[in-house]
Amino acid sequence: MTTYMTWDALLNAQRLGDDDYIPRRSRSIFLQDHDRIVFSAPFRRLANKTQVQPLYAHDHVHHRLIHSIEVGSVGRSLAMRVSDWLEETGHVTGAQAQDLPDIVQAACVAHDIGNPPFGHSGEESMGAWFAEVFARERGLCADLPKELRHQFTAFEGNAQGFRILTRLEMYRNDGGMRLSKAVLGAFTKYPVTAADQKALLGSKNYVGLKKFGIFNNELAIFSNVAEGLGLSQIGADSAPAWARHPLVFLVEAADDITYNIVDLEDAFTTGELPFQTVRDLLADVIGAHVQQRADMTEEEQIAYLRARAIGAAIDACAAAFQNNYADIMSGRFSDDLVGASRLSEVFAGIKRTARERIFTATRKTELEISGRRIIANVMSGILPVYEDLASSNWNTEHLSEHSNHLVRALKLDLRDVTDPESALHALADFTSGMTDRYALRMSRMLSGT
Repeated sequence: MTTYMTWDALLNAQRLGDDDYIPRRSRSIFLQDHDRIVFSAPFRRLANKTQVQPLYAHDHVHHRLIHSIEVGSVGRSLAMRVSDWLEETGHVTGAQAQDLPDIVQAACVAHDIGNPPFGHSGEESMGAWFAEVFARERGLCADLPKELRHQFTAFEGNAQGFRILTRLEMYRNDGGMRLSKAVLGAFTKYPVTAADQKALLGSKNYVGLKKFGIFNNELAIFSNVAEGLGLSQIGADSAPAWARHPLVFLVEAADDITYNIVDLEDAFTTGELPFQTVRDLLADVIGAHVQQRADMTEEEQIAYLRARAIGAAIDACAAAFQNNYADIMSGRFSDDLVGASRLSEVFAGIKRTARERIFTATRKTELEISGRRIIANVMSGILPVYEDLASSNWNTEHLSEHSNHLVRALKLDLRDVTDPESALHALADFTSGMTDRYALRMSRMLSGT
């Protein structure tokens, strides 16, 4: 018998770490969640983190903060379209329909909050550094159990984001930002730990297992969230995992729509793609012949087409959600909404163009190589502090003078560092929290260049 998730549970407004909180009538808890995220320091740092183009001086090229705001806007529009349909068909009440866009927008603005400097190459760089130090089997890293290493060697910004939202920011170790369970569920694309994802990957073919989104230290926190939301369990007692919250698919679609279309606009702005190529790709999304406008500059035409393309993609993804609704609510849907939409092939073409002509651009490749070296310099430069702390039986008062200098200069947070796992998380917290330019400055300081 198929078990369906229910909106009464999925829209749970209970705050993590604050069970007794009573929302104000004038402002929903989900709007408060959005504001808590937007006013947080990790969100603010996204203004100096790479979207696609690292350390770019051009003012009109997107960075992570602008991207996150735009994803929030697209996500809200998509959720409004879906919530209208859900209310019309009797799946949700009027009040619940009003909550859906607020939940999705809050999850959208948080979706990249755990990303390290230099974009996705930064994740790969951190993972590669961890793999290298684990391979040496020396010191602090050798003491970490092997089953816990994959969460570091496959470092994942989604899991770091969940850690920031639920543990590190605001109420440290007591609910974090204390967001609603509904927003935390909508945020979590991969409801599984690294070790359990590896264990389940051979036997389960599910979109939520493509990566991991929870560190081992936050598993109990997510279990609490999942229970409150009534998420379907897809794992086993020995390897717990959950079906995605249905609103995750809207958050993911908003991200997919935004970065695929806006990356084209940025590539035109930087000269990596010519006007005609970008124009034709956007026209394919719109699904109509687009006349070239003599009264518009090329930049204005691309901006106009970008807006229309986003609107067309929202329509297509809303239809895909409706068409796959039963499977989404039962936890059986294992695709993304863009891939399940009528625009699947069009977006595949956009991704192919980006892969072949944007992501391989010479300047981007050169800066990603530099970024990898910068991240390695920083992590190698501060690892001795944690090695020293381990040798001092985790007592900060016994740190060497040099370690204390580093702690003061870099403002390293050594609270809660009591074993190898928490030490490596603290190292990753610091590294992933850096902006691109701060990482460059710290790398130069630590290497003396």
